[in-house]
Amino acid sequence: MGHQKRVWYPGAKYHIICRGNKKQNIFLDAVDHLIYLDIIKEVKARHDYSILTYCLMPNHVHLQIKTKDIEIWRIMREVNWRYARYFNERYNTVGHVFQGRYGSKIIENNYYNLVVNRYIHLNPVKDKLTLKPGDYRWSSYSIYLGEEKSELVDEGEILSYFDGKRSLYNKFIMSFV
Repeated sequence: MGHQKRVWYPGAKYHIICRGNKKQNIFLDAVDHLIYLDIIKEVKARHDYSILTYCLMPNHVHLQIKTKDIEIWRIMREVNWRYARYFNERYNTVGHVFQGRYGSKIIENNYYNLVVNRYIHLNPVKDKLTLKPGDYRWSSYSIYLGEEKSELVDEGEILSYFDGKRSLYNKFIMSFV
C-alpha cells in the first residue's frame, strides 16, 4: 500500500520533522550540522523554496518551509537522501539514517505559522540542551535576533507579525521560556 499523498499547492507552508532511525543521533559533530545546512542551501538553489525557521537537534530536525513551485516531497526527498548518503559514507555505515518518512503538518494560517516558529526555536530549551534559545548554535534564532546573517533563512514573514522589530519578536519568544 502506498503513502497517502501530502497536501501541496504553490506557496504551501509546512512544519517538517525528520527523526533519526530508532531515535539515534543524526548529528555527531559540528561538521554534520554544517553539511546538513549546506545540503539545504544546495537543494534550495535547485528548487527555490524558503526556510522560515530551522533547528537541528541531536536526533531530529525541525524545518519550517514555504514552498514555491515544487512539491514538498521533492524537496525533502533530495535533502534526506543526500544527507543519509553523506552520513553513511562518513561513518562507514549502511541502512536508514532517518526513521521512516519525514513528518509534515501544513500551516494554513498566521497564528499557526507563528506557533510553529516559536515551537521550533524553543525546542532546545524544552529538551534541556540550553537555558535560552539564543544559546543554541544549530537553530535560526540568532538570525531572527539579527546577530547572524544568513542566505538560508527568510525571517521577513515571521518578523512582519512584529512590524519587523526583532526586539518584539525576542520578547514574544522569551515570554514562553
